[in-house]
Amino acid sequence: MDDLIRLLIHNERIIGNKNKNLKLTKDEAHYLNKVMRIKIGKEIFITNGQGSLWRAKNLENNFVEIKNIDNPYVFKEKEKFSLGIAVVVPKNGFEDILKMCTEIGIDFIQPLFSERQVKKISNFSKKFLRWNSIVNEAVEQSERLWRPSILNGVNLIDWIDSRDSKNIISISVTRNNSSENLKHWLTKKENLFDNKEGAIIWNAIGPEGGWSKDEIQFFVKNSIPFVKLSETILRTSTAAVNATSILSQWRDDLY
Repeated sequence: MDDLIRLLIHNERIIGNKNKNLKLTKDEAHYLNKVMRIKIGKEIFITNGQGSLWRAKNLENNFVEIKNIDNPYVFKEKEKFSLGIAVVVPKNGFEDILKMCTEIGIDFIQPLFSERQVKKISNFSKKFLRWNSIVNEAVEQSERLWRPSILNGVNLIDWIDSRDSKNIISISVTRNNSSENLKHWLTKKENLFDNKEGAIIWNAIGPEGGWSKDEIQFFVKNSIPFVKLSETILRTSTAAVNATSILSQWRDDLY
């Protein structure tokens, strides 16, 4: 495939465009013309983050011409199972989690709030906009065709109580010798995923201080399995990236 600059544009704008040429936003035009210095008439790739990739041409006055909009240059089907990371938002490093987990192949990112969270989130709506921008950039950089979704922040208990019954959740813990490695647990439990096409396979990562006693008791009461990611103690950001890598490799091995 040609080595062209990629630009992520939401599918609604592409489909809703009535003309052959699509008007870029101010930020998109700045990225193409000022940051990447794409000359007028040069080709780029455009993806909708939903599996499609088109060839396009950079035009004057901040327009692009999308070629064969009804017949994408490349289309990739969605994976049978989606992968999710639920993370208690740490004081530092959450933006790195977004970047690296997107690059590795996560499909859903769920920010969580918990009892031992070091720093409570303020101005969440503003942060949410920035987080989505970071994910968009990571999609473009990593040349993914499916964009992961960042879900609204929610309390840990509420998230588990509201989960879809066909989704599978594991809880990452430390200092628990009885817990299986996530990779081994996934391999042994593959029968759980039979007839659950479209399900999300989640791993939940706790705060730097670990899960509280009440949270542990809640997991046990709800029969949510504990797993470990490493023989060493990992930071929240490291754990999230490691879990994403394990989940992604497991899914690749299924096919």
